[in-house]
Amino acid sequence: MNKKRKMGGLFKKYKHAWVFSYVLLYLPWFFYLEKHVTGSYHIIHSPIDDKIPFVEYFIVPYLLWFVFIAAVFLYFFFTDVEGFYKLAKLSFAGMTIFLIISTLMPNGLALRPYVFERNNIFVDMVKALYRADTPTNVFPSLHVFNSLAACIAISQSKRLKKHKVVCAGAYILAALIILATMFLKQHSVLDVMAAFLMAYTLYQFVYVPEARRMPKAAGQTLFSGK
Repeated sequence: MNKKRKMGGLFKKYKHAWVFSYVLLYLPWFFYLEKHVTGSYHIIHSPIDDKIPFVEYFIVPYLLWFVFIAAVFLYFFFTDVEGFYKLAKLSFAGMTIFLIISTLMPNGLALRPYVFERNNIFVDMVKALYRADTPTNVFPSLHVFNSLAACIAISQSKRLKKHKVVCAGAYILAALIILATMFLKQHSVLDVMAAFLMAYTLYQFVYVPEARRMPKAAGQTLFSGK
């Protein structure tokens, strides 16, 4: 009985885990696009892309993206349910928009270098990345968008605001990840700009409405004498 009671308590406490079922929609759709968008697609390119050098060392922050996003999601999952729902709403809305764009307008890049000037462990890691990840379905950049979504969630957290070093570290890592997408030739400047625009737009729907309500609520409480 105690085990059942504990299990019941855990399910009740972490019932918001249902949100992760989004992967059942996202992953099949994404892998379908990865498999079928291989020939005819729109090339994303900006003249600025040609002026950005390839720097293999950015593979480190690029791969840290996976740890960063997982850590932020898990932090809010275990400590701030409301913040978790907002982060999930922002992230998953953007990811769905990305899937729709990739479906209606298949896109890709032609930026990756054919020859590498250096030969080191970081170049080997980039080569492995290129083999695992196709240069398609890139607009807007999810690496950039989800990094911005994580930073937005962190900036809106009252608890995390007290830990300035943690916040600063997160913002610096996010900035390095965003730069990495371009210096590794994984994304065009246009992909990055589109991700910023999408993050800003969705932020207006997910976070701003409540921020606008808070002054009203505070004013009513103060006026009522409570």
